[in-house]
Amino acid sequence: MDPWVWWLIAAVGLGIPLVLTAMPEFGMFAVGAVAAAVVSVLGGGTTAQVLVFSGVSVALIAVVRPIAARHRSQRPQVASGIEALKGRQAIVLERVDSQGGRIKLAGEIWSARTFDAEQAYEAGQQVDVVDIDGATAIVM
Repeated sequence: MDPWVWWLIAAVGLGIPLVLTAMPEFGMFAVGAVAAAVVSVLGGGTTAQVLVFSGVSVALIAVVRPIAARHRSQRPQVASGIEALKGRQAIVLERVDSQGGRIKLAGEIWSARTFDAEQAYEAGQQVDVVDIDGATAIVM
């Protein structure tokens, strides 16, 4: 059997643990084996094939792993839940003061109170949500 066939068999063999273990390093070795198969088809000797396999595999690990680790450590930029409501605008439905009131926030009716105890907002005014305390929106 030609050497390039063995390299392709090795690439498939390295692809199986990639799927089973989700370790991307196996995929990088599989790409190295495919590169070695290409060198074999182009007439490169055994030494060239092994060097290409090693070089491509090591280069992928050296370049791709740090990029993947950096992306894995970043937190998602999309706010959800209570964090998504902070900073949004709402409409006052019932007078809101330091004791309480009602607002319409993101299509839902919420209890609310003012951030500043001296401030009060009348029905129809637009307010900004600065925080959520339990089931109460803090507005200003």
